[in-house]
Order: sequence, then structure tokens, then C-alpha cells
Amino acid sequence: MPEAIAYISRDSDGPLWRKALEAGLGPVDFRTLDDLGNKGEIGIALAWKPPAGLIASFPNVRLIVSLGMGVDHLLADDRLPAGVPIVRIMDEGLVGQMSEYAIYWALRHHREIDKYAASQRARRWKPEDFVDTIDRRVGVMGLGTIGQDVAAKFAALGFPTAGWSRTPKMLPGIETFHGAAGLKSFLARTDILVDVLPLTRDTRGLLDAAAFAALPKGAYFINMARGGHVIDEALLAALDSGHLAGAALDVFNTEPLPEDHPYWTHPKVHVTPHIAGATNPRTASPGVIENIKRLRTGQPLIHTVDPHSGY
Repeated sequence: MPEAIAYISRDSDGPLWRKALEAGLGPVDFRTLDDLGNKGEIGIALAWKPPAGLIASFPNVRLIVSLGMGVDHLLADDRLPAGVPIVRIMDEGLVGQMSEYAIYWALRHHREIDKYAASQRARRWKPEDFVDTIDRRVGVMGLGTIGQDVAAKFAALGFPTAGWSRTPKMLPGIETFHGAAGLKSFLARTDILVDVLPLTRDTRGLLDAAAFAALPKGAYFINMARGGHVIDEALLAALDSGHLAGAALDVFNTEPLPEDHPYWTHPKVHVTPHIAGATNPRTASPGVIENIKRLRTGQPLIHTVDPHSGY
């Protein structure tokens, strides 16, 4: 019998994942957190924010699959079994959702929709000053699969678009910057900043007071990556001083966002509950199925993660 697959998540998608896996693999021994059975029989862990040390309790685990495109939730576990390959999903549906989220908030800011909403409430007919698209520069932090899709779609809309990454990237129609040396120049030319970076040792706290000060006055910030990139006090200060025009935040240092956090009531902040992109088993499962087949036949895995770099 094929080795057991443990679905380690508290969401409600377990039945959908089981159906998708069985469609591609045939019958599977699919187990959930509430019924793991003999842990020695578990060879594959499909995980999202697993309890610390749980995967290490599977003595024969051979593959760890992140149920998101980010893997920081796995790497935060210092008891993760060494030497066991980690792969992430590659979900075209999730990528599309992320781009939609960024474009929505960017266009809402670009076209001054909040000001028009206030005018409607006041029954006031007041056209706002118009900023030409060619004069509104978008900057995307992180040029992996999601970042490249986001940048390409902004460029297709006519926004001058740039991207920043840790290492050099070349993308058609996108101005690119990289490394610490390129960060300040990238921020200085960015009117709408979109964060899609992975959370690593190098990116934690990257968006601090100096980073926000490097943006042009009136810039707008969209974070759909990880809250750990942001020093909250620095962002709030930049908003309160008027240096930043606003922020759309989907991710936070603490989730759920505490009820007393100032983001909830800040007039320049829009809060959403980590919904910019949701894993869809239908679109995410093909890559997982392929990796399970490769694991069983000894072929090289795809979408592997380097635990040291964090992506």
C-alpha cells in the first residue's frame, strides 16, 4: 500500500485535497490532524502552519509539502527533520488572485476612489486632480512567480513598473533593481509599493523607517506578502506624518490582528484578513501529485525549497 499522506491543516479543504489526490494517484491513505493513526506509516506531510515538532514525530517522513507558496510557516519550526526535502505548491489560481488584489488597491488609490466615496457621503460633486498613469510608478518587491505576474500586469496597464529582488533578474518591460545597493534607488522611484517578498532572515523588518522615508511623499503601500517585513511603528509614523498617502494591508506581524491594534481604525489603512490569495486544491494539486509520483519513482523533485535561503 502507498505510504500515508498526512494533511496538517485546520482549514476545511481536506476533503478537496483528498479528492484531487485520488484523481491523480488512485486510492490514497489520507489522514488528518484529528486521526493521524500510526505516525510511522506517514511518508508525506501536506502542511500549513503545523504545530511545532509534529512533523518531526513522523519517523519515516520523506517529503514535506507546503500548502502555500511561502514556506516561512514551516521553517519557523526548529525541529523540522533535517534532510527531508521541502517543496512548495505552484498554484496559478493563487498567483492570479494575488495580482488581482494588488491591482485593485493600486487602482483604488490611483483613481482617488476613497475621496469620491467621501464626496458621495457628503453629497458633494467634486472632481479630483487627475494623475496620468504614465506618471504613477509602481514598484514590486520580490520577483518570484507572484512578483513577476504582478509586475507584468501592472506594466500591461501602462504603469511604469520596476521590481526589486535579492539577486539580479531580467524581465521584459520591467526596470529591475537588486540587493542592498539597489533598494534605495528602487524605493525612490516608486509611487505605489507592492510587497510580495518571501519572509527570510534577510527580509524580516526590511520595511523600516528608513525604507518608508526613501519612498516619495504621497506614496502608497500594499502588503500581501508577510507582516514580518514591516516595522509597524515605522509605517504608522509615516502615515501619520503625511509622508505616505495610505496602505492596504493583508498580512500582519500577529495574526489574527489584535482587536486593539491601531491599524483597525487608522483612517489611511485598509485591513483585510490574509485573503489576497487562497490555495485552491484544484489548481494547486497537479504539482503536488507530480512530486509524489517523482518521490515514489526516485526522480528529482520540482518546486524545491532551500531551507537556508528560505525560498
